[in-house]
Amino acid sequence: MTHVGIIGGGGISETHARAAQELEGVEIVAFFGRNADKVSRLSASYNASAYADFKAFLRHRPMDLVLIGSPSGLHAEQGIAAAQQGLHVLVEKSIDVSTRAADELIEACERAGVKLGVFFQDRCAADVCRLKQLIDEGRLGKPILASARVNWYRPPEYYSRSDWRGSPALAGGGALISQAIHTVDLLLWLMGDAARVYAKARAALHPIEVEDTLVATLEFSNGAMGTLEATTSVYPGYDRRLELTGSEGTIVLERDRLVRADLKTPLALEPVAANQNQSASSPVISDVSGHKKILADFLHAIASDSTPLCDGREGRRSLELVEAIYESARTDNPVTLRH
Repeated sequence: MTHVGIIGGGGISETHARAAQELEGVEIVAFFGRNADKVSRLSASYNASAYADFKAFLRHRPMDLVLIGSPSGLHAEQGIAAAQQGLHVLVEKSIDVSTRAADELIEACERAGVKLGVFFQDRCAADVCRLKQLIDEGRLGKPILASARVNWYRPPEYYSRSDWRGSPALAGGGALISQAIHTVDLLLWLMGDAARVYAKARAALHPIEVEDTLVATLEFSNGAMGTLEATTSVYPGYDRRLELTGSEGTIVLERDRLVRADLKTPLALEPVAANQNQSASSPVISDVSGHKKILADFLHAIASDSTPLCDGREGRRSLELVEAIYESARTDNPVTLRH
């Protein structure tokens, strides 16, 4: 039996709990969060202990790993504390809000000899995996162009009812780091490292300190170019779309489903179900299958002493690019990434 502790009392922590509950051989034993009422409710729902004191939570035994769903700016601090207690750490995206903090977390987990993983569940979607395989096999040819659009919408209360969304310190930014970072991760996973970026960002709709509308141009290390749109200002919100073009044609991914493959060598598209979560217009996660797959992979990595699908260093890559995009938007200058 694997004993799991959950950090956070919000919606994403409930997603983590639902995913863990569906896995055989996993028991949720403890919750910790800043909101006592939410933590109490979650603990009662899963027959787990509720903690208001973080140090006491970390001392709970038996407990083998923690799932971190607190505000992003707390991820590294809490993960380091857990690693120092010998607990494996699986953290919600983003790994933190700065690469400096991410590096500290990665180093702490390595020193403690515990596993570190990041919830980038889109890597587990069937058609995303198929697209990755096609690219690795060379079916797309020489990479030329990538177009990623995360034109989503969030109503005003999404920010006004939260004490951390829209906060530079706790969220790290707006639509890019909170919503589009999954797509940033996929761009890097599928296209390779970015070499240079230039971006514009603003709060075009919501009265928040961070951006709700961002556009970036990307130059990849392999010579390909790309564009990225990230918003929470586009009503009513549209399905995420990723178009990748190479010398052998173009493949289109929409809502984690391959919808077009215009290749010189024809490719039959087998129908698969679209992502059931209404992410374009709602933060509520109804389908936890992706989180469940990431957690199952993480448990396998612990048992087999192997590398998780998205470990700390992989999770850091998207944050590094996000930092560069924000720097470009802030300075109104192109930024070159150092790898």
